[in-house]
Amino acid sequence: MLTSLQNPLVKQMRKLRSRKERHKQHLFLLEGTHLLEVAAQLGCPFAVLCGTPAWQQKHPQLWYQAQELAARTEIVSPEVLGAIATTEHPDGVVAAVSRDGIGKMPQEPIALGLVLERLQDPGNLGTIVRTAAATKVEGIWLSEDSVDLDNPKVLRASAGEWFRVPTAVSSNLIEVIEHLRATGVQTIATLPQATQTYWDVDWKKPTVVVLGNEGTGLSEDLAALADERVRIPLNSGVESLNVAIAAALLLYEAQRQRLSVY
Repeated sequence: MLTSLQNPLVKQMRKLRSRKERHKQHLFLLEGTHLLEVAAQLGCPFAVLCGTPAWQQKHPQLWYQAQELAARTEIVSPEVLGAIATTEHPDGVVAAVSRDGIGKMPQEPIALGLVLERLQDPGNLGTIVRTAAATKVEGIWLSEDSVDLDNPKVLRASAGEWFRVPTAVSSNLIEVIEHLRATGVQTIATLPQATQTYWDVDWKKPTVVVLGNEGTGLSEDLAALADERVRIPLNSGVESLNVAIAAALLLYEAQRQRLSVY
């Protein structure tokens, strides 16, 4: 059992808290029973699997299943696990997973998708991913200057749905949108100056929702590509909604309209 915080493996995994090290090592951290369970169900290979004796005894079947998928397995003390994990009170298991081939790439044609520009808050991104899974979003394109898809807080906020939604990181969202439009997909952006509300447009068409940074919104270049510009009505004095809330409203309106045709 690993008990030393100076162990080279422990030091290596602790470094995965930082974006720079995740990119350097091509690994990211997967923390907690629920995320590990989802990953194991989907056959996700683990580079390293670390669990405490208490967690192993409490989840023997999941431990065995995860071991079969792991290149290296270690029993660690609660102190070591706490040093590796990013959560204040980890539940006893952490894995390191390869960044290569993160998630599933979106497959065209798509009926409903999301383009996200310069999102910075991992909680927002994780919540959007969770909502996307609930509303049958078939692809998410994220600008490369956004928060990492494999940021631990993103994974936790997604409640395990992170593994189910096809995602891609792009250095040029303009090209992504132009390509999608060429395949017959309409783009819808929320803009405060828009004259029509989000329920006034036809969401039954193949659609991509374009959302921007939490503070500054969409860049002018991406906003100019929108086929439909919509607003979310707000009471006087309220400037804007949280981007994850805005995404949920739009995606559920798309689902409402699509369900009404059946």
